[in-house]
Amino acid sequence: MSTPAPPAPPPPPSAETSVAPGGTAAAGAIDARKTYGIGDAQVHALDGVSVSFETGKFTAIMGPSGSGKSTLLHCLAGLDTLTSGATFIGDTYLASLDDKSLTELRRTKVGFIFQAFNLVPTLTADENIRLPMMLGGETGDTEWIDHVVETVGLGDRLKHRPSELSGGQQQRVAVARALASRPQIIFADEPTGNLDSVTGTEILSFMRSAVHDFGQTIVMVTHDPVAASYANRIVFVGDGQINGEMVDPTTDQVIDHLKHWD
Repeated sequence: MSTPAPPAPPPPPSAETSVAPGGTAAAGAIDARKTYGIGDAQVHALDGVSVSFETGKFTAIMGPSGSGKSTLLHCLAGLDTLTSGATFIGDTYLASLDDKSLTELRRTKVGFIFQAFNLVPTLTADENIRLPMMLGGETGDTEWIDHVVETVGLGDRLKHRPSELSGGQQQRVAVARALASRPQIIFADEPTGNLDSVTGTEILSFMRSAVHDFGQTIVMVTHDPVAASYANRIVFVGDGQINGEMVDPTTDQVIDHLKHWD
Protein backbone atom coordinates (compact mmCIF):
# COMPACT_ATOMS: atom_id res chain seq x y z
CA MET A 1 0.00 0.00 0.00
CA SER A 2 1.51 3.31 -1.09
CA THR A 3 2.08 6.10 1.40
CA PRO A 4 -0.23 9.06 0.77
CA ALA A 5 1.52 12.17 -0.47
CA PRO A 6 1.95 14.96 2.08
CA PRO A 7 -0.39 17.92 1.69
CA ALA A 8 0.85 20.62 -0.65
CA PRO A 9 2.17 23.72 1.08
CA PRO A 10 0.18 26.91 0.71
CA PRO A 11 1.10 29.09 -2.28
CA PRO A 12 4.00 31.49 -1.81
CA PRO A 13 2.99 34.76 -0.19
CA SER A 14 2.15 37.48 -2.66
CA ALA A 15 4.08 40.70 -2.89
CA GLU A 16 1.36 42.47 -0.93
CA THR A 17 1.55 40.15 2.04
CA SER A 18 5.14 38.92 2.12
CA VAL A 19 7.03 42.20 2.03
CA ALA A 20 6.54 45.12 4.36
CA PRO A 21 7.36 48.55 2.97
CA GLY A 22 11.11 48.76 2.40
CA GLY A 23 12.28 45.22 3.14
CA THR A 24 11.87 41.46 3.22
CA ALA A 25 9.51 39.77 5.66
CA ALA A 26 10.93 37.88 8.65
CA ALA A 27 7.48 36.47 9.43
CA GLY A 28 3.89 36.94 8.43
CA ALA A 29 0.37 35.65 8.00
CA ILE A 30 -1.69 35.02 4.88
CA ASP A 31 -5.49 35.09 5.12
CA ALA A 32 -5.13 33.85 8.72
CA ARG A 33 -8.35 32.75 10.40
CA LYS A 34 -8.77 31.46 13.94
CA THR A 35 -12.20 30.45 15.20
CA TYR A 36 -13.16 29.33 18.68
CA GLY A 37 -16.43 27.63 19.62
CA ILE A 38 -19.31 26.46 17.44
CA GLY A 39 -22.73 27.70 16.42
CA ASP A 40 -23.97 30.83 18.16
CA ALA A 41 -20.97 30.71 20.49
CA GLN A 42 -18.48 30.96 17.63
CA VAL A 43 -15.84 33.68 17.94
CA HIS A 44 -13.61 34.77 15.04
CA ALA A 45 -10.41 35.76 16.84
CA LEU A 46 -8.68 36.23 13.48
CA ASP A 47 -10.76 36.95 10.41
CA GLY A 48 -8.66 36.92 7.26
CA VAL A 49 -5.47 38.59 8.49
CA SER A 50 -2.67 39.15 5.97
CA VAL A 51 0.34 40.97 7.35
CA SER A 52 4.12 40.82 7.26
CA PHE A 53 6.91 41.89 9.60
CA GLU A 54 10.09 43.32 8.19
CA THR A 55 13.51 41.87 8.99
CA GLY A 56 15.63 44.06 11.25
CA LYS A 57 12.69 46.16 12.44
CA PHE A 58 10.77 46.60 15.69
CA THR A 59 7.02 46.22 15.07
CA ALA A 60 4.28 46.69 17.66
CA ILE A 61 0.81 45.14 17.42
CA MET A 62 -1.93 47.10 19.16
CA GLY A 63 -5.66 46.66 19.60
CA PRO A 64 -8.44 46.69 22.21
CA SER A 65 -9.01 43.72 24.51
CA GLY A 66 -10.42 40.86 22.45
CA SER A 67 -9.18 42.35 19.17
CA GLY A 68 -7.11 39.26 18.28
CA LYS A 69 -3.66 40.78 18.75
CA SER A 70 -2.37 38.13 21.17
CA THR A 71 -3.94 35.33 19.10
CA LEU A 72 -2.11 36.68 16.05
CA LEU A 73 1.21 36.77 17.93
CA HIS A 74 0.76 33.22 19.26
CA CYS A 75 -0.10 31.86 15.80
CA LEU A 76 2.86 33.68 14.22
CA ALA A 77 5.15 32.17 16.86
CA GLY A 78 3.82 28.64 16.44
CA LEU A 79 2.32 28.59 19.94
CA ASP A 80 -1.20 28.19 18.51
CA THR A 81 -2.59 26.89 15.23
CA LEU A 82 -4.86 28.54 12.67
CA THR A 83 -8.28 27.31 11.61
CA SER A 84 -7.30 28.22 8.04
CA GLY A 85 -4.75 30.32 6.19
CA ALA A 86 -1.01 30.27 6.76
CA THR A 87 1.75 31.71 8.93
CA PHE A 88 5.43 31.68 8.06
CA ILE A 89 8.82 32.44 9.59
CA GLY A 90 11.42 33.24 6.96
CA ASP A 91 10.73 30.84 4.09
CA THR A 92 9.13 28.16 6.32
CA TYR A 93 5.38 27.66 6.53
CA LEU A 94 4.58 26.57 10.08
CA ALA A 95 1.75 24.25 8.97
CA SER A 96 4.26 22.23 6.95
CA LEU A 97 6.18 21.21 10.10
CA ASP A 98 5.52 18.22 12.34
CA ASP A 99 5.60 18.70 16.12
CA LYS A 100 9.30 17.85 16.41
CA SER A 101 10.32 20.21 13.60
CA LEU A 102 8.13 23.00 14.98
CA THR A 103 9.71 22.61 18.43
CA GLU A 104 13.16 22.76 16.84
CA LEU A 105 12.27 25.88 14.87
CA ARG A 106 10.96 27.62 18.00
CA ARG A 107 14.12 26.70 19.90
CA THR A 108 16.62 27.75 17.25
CA LYS A 109 14.97 30.56 15.27
CA VAL A 110 12.49 32.17 17.64
CA GLY A 111 12.97 34.07 20.88
CA PHE A 112 10.16 34.77 23.34
CA ILE A 113 9.62 37.49 25.94
CA PHE A 114 6.52 37.14 28.11
CA GLN A 115 4.79 39.49 30.53
CA ALA A 116 5.21 36.94 33.35
CA PHE A 117 8.96 36.46 32.57
CA ASN A 118 8.60 32.61 32.40
CA LEU A 119 11.95 31.90 34.04
CA VAL A 120 12.76 28.50 35.53
CA PRO A 121 12.81 29.14 39.32
CA THR A 122 15.44 26.49 40.14
CA LEU A 123 17.98 27.83 37.62
CA THR A 124 20.30 30.80 38.03
CA ALA A 125 20.01 33.83 35.78
CA ASP A 126 22.97 32.57 33.75
CA GLU A 127 21.39 29.12 33.33
CA ASN A 128 18.05 30.65 32.33
CA ILE A 129 19.77 32.76 29.67
CA ARG A 130 21.54 29.70 28.24
CA LEU A 131 18.56 27.34 28.58
CA PRO A 132 17.43 27.28 24.90
CA MET A 133 20.96 26.31 23.85
CA MET A 134 21.40 23.83 26.71
CA LEU A 135 18.23 22.04 25.58
CA GLY A 136 19.86 21.54 22.19
CA GLY A 137 23.15 20.35 23.66
CA GLU A 138 24.90 23.55 22.60
CA THR A 139 26.99 26.11 24.46
CA GLY A 140 26.24 29.10 22.23
CA ASP A 141 28.54 31.94 21.28
CA THR A 142 30.17 32.84 24.60
CA GLU A 143 31.47 36.20 23.37
CA TRP A 144 28.01 37.19 22.11
CA ILE A 145 26.27 36.04 25.31
CA ASP A 146 28.77 37.99 27.42
CA HIS A 147 28.04 41.07 25.30
CA VAL A 148 24.27 40.66 25.74
CA VAL A 149 24.65 40.16 29.51
CA GLU A 150 26.82 43.27 29.78
CA THR A 151 24.40 45.32 27.68
CA VAL A 152 21.36 44.44 29.82
CA GLY A 153 23.36 45.06 33.00
CA LEU A 154 23.20 41.60 34.56
CA GLY A 155 26.87 40.96 35.21
CA ASP A 156 26.59 40.87 39.03
CA ARG A 157 23.30 38.94 39.08
CA LEU A 158 24.15 35.89 37.00
CA LYS A 159 24.39 33.51 39.96
CA HIS A 160 21.07 34.63 41.45
CA ARG A 161 17.85 32.65 41.06
CA PRO A 162 14.65 34.43 39.90
CA SER A 163 13.32 34.71 43.47
CA GLU A 164 16.40 36.78 44.33
CA LEU A 165 15.83 39.23 41.46
CA SER A 166 13.50 42.20 41.07
CA GLY A 167 10.83 42.19 38.36
CA GLY A 168 12.96 44.40 36.16
CA GLN A 169 15.98 42.15 36.61
CA GLN A 170 13.90 39.07 35.79
CA GLN A 171 12.69 40.69 32.58
CA ARG A 172 16.29 41.59 31.71
CA VAL A 173 17.10 37.89 32.05
CA ALA A 174 14.16 37.05 29.79
CA VAL A 175 15.31 39.58 27.17
CA ALA A 176 18.89 38.27 27.36
CA ARG A 177 17.58 34.69 26.99
CA ALA A 178 15.63 35.69 23.89
CA LEU A 179 18.72 37.31 22.33
CA ALA A 180 21.36 34.79 23.42
CA SER A 181 20.86 32.30 20.58
CA ARG A 182 20.65 35.05 17.92
CA PRO A 183 17.14 34.03 16.82
CA GLN A 184 15.68 34.98 13.48
CA ILE A 185 12.83 36.80 15.23
CA ILE A 186 11.71 37.65 18.78
CA PHE A 187 8.04 37.71 19.79
CA ALA A 188 7.23 39.76 22.89
CA ASP A 189 3.81 39.61 24.57
CA GLU A 190 3.22 42.69 26.80
CA PRO A 191 6.89 42.59 27.94
CA THR A 192 6.54 45.64 30.20
CA GLY A 193 3.08 44.85 31.55
CA ASN A 194 4.33 43.86 35.00
CA LEU A 195 7.00 46.54 35.32
CA ASP A 196 7.04 50.06 36.70
CA SER A 197 7.43 52.86 34.15
CA VAL A 198 11.15 53.45 34.77
CA THR A 199 12.07 49.77 34.46
CA GLY A 200 9.75 49.38 31.48
CA THR A 201 11.50 52.23 29.72
CA GLU A 202 14.88 50.59 30.30
CA ILE A 203 13.65 47.28 28.86
CA LEU A 204 12.10 48.98 25.82
CA SER A 205 15.27 51.00 25.21
CA PHE A 206 17.31 47.83 25.22
CA MET A 207 14.86 46.06 22.88
CA ARG A 208 15.08 48.99 20.48
CA SER A 209 18.88 48.98 20.64
CA ALA A 210 18.86 45.23 19.92
CA VAL A 211 17.08 46.06 16.67
CA HIS A 212 19.13 49.10 15.71
CA ASP A 213 22.55 47.89 16.90
CA PHE A 214 22.32 44.11 16.49
CA GLY A 215 19.91 43.87 13.55
CA GLN A 216 17.39 41.89 15.61
CA THR A 217 13.76 41.56 14.47
CA ILE A 218 11.13 42.06 17.18
CA VAL A 219 7.34 41.82 17.06
CA MET A 220 5.66 43.04 20.26
CA VAL A 221 2.05 43.04 21.43
CA THR A 222 1.26 45.95 23.73
CA HIS A 223 -1.66 48.08 24.87
CA ASP A 224 0.66 50.89 26.04
CA PRO A 225 1.08 53.89 23.69
CA VAL A 226 4.45 54.73 25.25
CA ALA A 227 5.75 51.20 24.66
CA ALA A 228 4.40 51.20 21.10
CA SER A 229 6.22 54.45 20.33
CA TYR A 230 9.55 52.63 20.67
CA ALA A 231 8.69 50.58 17.56
CA ASN A 232 9.50 51.43 13.95
CA ARG A 233 5.95 50.50 12.95
CA ILE A 234 2.62 49.79 14.63
CA VAL A 235 0.03 47.41 13.19
CA PHE A 236 -3.46 48.02 14.56
CA VAL A 237 -5.83 45.07 15.01
CA GLY A 238 -9.58 45.23 15.61
CA ASP A 239 -12.27 42.56 15.45
CA GLY A 240 -9.77 40.02 14.19
CA GLN A 241 -8.65 42.15 11.24
CA ILE A 242 -5.87 44.58 10.41
CA ASN A 243 -7.40 48.05 10.45
CA GLY A 244 -4.42 50.33 9.99
CA GLU A 245 -0.76 50.94 10.67
CA MET A 246 1.61 53.74 11.61
CA VAL A 247 5.29 54.18 10.72
CA ASP A 248 7.81 55.90 13.02
CA PRO A 249 5.14 56.64 15.64
CA THR A 250 5.30 59.10 18.50
CA THR A 251 3.43 58.61 21.78
CA ASP A 252 1.10 61.51 21.00
CA GLN A 253 0.28 60.11 17.56
CA VAL A 254 -0.56 56.73 19.07
CA ILE A 255 -2.75 58.24 21.78
CA ASP A 256 -4.59 60.31 19.17
CA HIS A 257 -5.18 57.20 17.05
CA LEU A 258 -6.49 55.23 20.03
CA LYS A 259 -9.13 57.92 20.68
CA HIS A 260 -10.93 56.69 17.56
CA TRP A 261 -11.10 53.03 18.63
CA ASP A 262 -14.46 53.46 20.28
